[in-house]
Amino acid sequence: MPAASQPARPRVTPRHPPSVFETMTRLAARHGAVNLGQGFPDTDGPHWVRALAAEAVLTGHANQYAPGRGDPGLRRAVAAHQHRHYGLQVDPEREVVVTTGATEGVAAALLALVQPGDEVVAFEPFYDSYAAVTALSGARFVTVPLAAPGFLPDPAALEAAITPRTRVLLLNTPHNPTGAVLPADVLARLVAVCARHGVLIISDEVYEHLVFDGRHQPVASVPGGSDRTLTVSSAGKSFSLTGWKVGWVTGPADLVQAVYSVKQFLTYSSGPAYQPAVARALAEGDGFLTEQRQRYRAARDGLVAGLRTAGLDPVVPAAGYFTVADLAPLGVADALGAAPVLAERAGVVGIPVSALCSPAADPGGTAPLASWMRWAFCKSPAVMAEAVSRLQRLPGVLGVPGS
Repeated sequence: MPAASQPARPRVTPRHPPSVFETMTRLAARHGAVNLGQGFPDTDGPHWVRALAAEAVLTGHANQYAPGRGDPGLRRAVAAHQHRHYGLQVDPEREVVVTTGATEGVAAALLALVQPGDEVVAFEPFYDSYAAVTALSGARFVTVPLAAPGFLPDPAALEAAITPRTRVLLLNTPHNPTGAVLPADVLARLVAVCARHGVLIISDEVYEHLVFDGRHQPVASVPGGSDRTLTVSSAGKSFSLTGWKVGWVTGPADLVQAVYSVKQFLTYSSGPAYQPAVARALAEGDGFLTEQRQRYRAARDGLVAGLRTAGLDPVVPAAGYFTVADLAPLGVADALGAAPVLAERAGVVGIPVSALCSPAADPGGTAPLASWMRWAFCKSPAVMAEAVSRLQRLPGVLGVPGS
């Protein structure tokens, strides 16, 4: 008797394509190009901090699960850091949760606070995981464009985007990719808009210690901000330890508890050797933070100067790892389409800013900031010097008349 036929295995397609960071990193590797795309340093953080983690692993004191809410010493260090730098009072027992990097912190916060039918508002361009996680939550992702060259949020535009379904404003200050640092008066107006409409704030502040011009002000320090804001940060950017994936979320106890209720079913816990080392870094690492700021300021200035020599007018970022520049003066209307040419013929890779924006409303239309490219400067002096040298090829590579 013939065997009964079985139904075919369901076909599964990825919910999201490979990230632009993975795509551009592969492109750089294929052509031997200098990778100024993905924002990770090519030098490690302080040796003494790394040694603490190594010792913890080798002595067997940190090879099992860390507490789900995070190592108590790290939670105390985060609270002390917030008070020392910003005057914020944070209860380490109830108002801090440690996460597997800031990306998990943002993800857990979104999944905790929003549900299908809600709306999440963010300023555009934005870190790409914001839209992806919002989609996973079932909420609608609403963007408010930032205008070049200042890329500062317009509180009136934010208010116009808010509807009765708006649940969260997802804010990023200092801002990736533009390097904008939000002034106190702008922050105050954004918080006031959220207060008027009962909107919660998730504030991604991972570049807090990489401010070159001005000073970082946490959203939670703005009058009216503390009771509606979850602040996300991490050791990765501050201490050049991006692979450790040690982040944290601080805020009102009920909101932090909501984040933990989701986080416990994502990674549960991670980095038991890293967390005590990061606690020491937060308490004793201010000297490294100062030195790193000086080093990256010099790298920023060198990259900006090199892009100007190549015929561009880059934004001078006040903070962060990146500058952005419009390639239109070199005849480029589509930076994403030009990326393979730049990798192969100029030997340098950046991130098209359009990949950090929502798709064009009209399928046949032009994507926001389509001709703009993001370039990282969180690299060694030798790598930056080589990148700047290669960037001088841009006019010739792109066929600019007279080049």
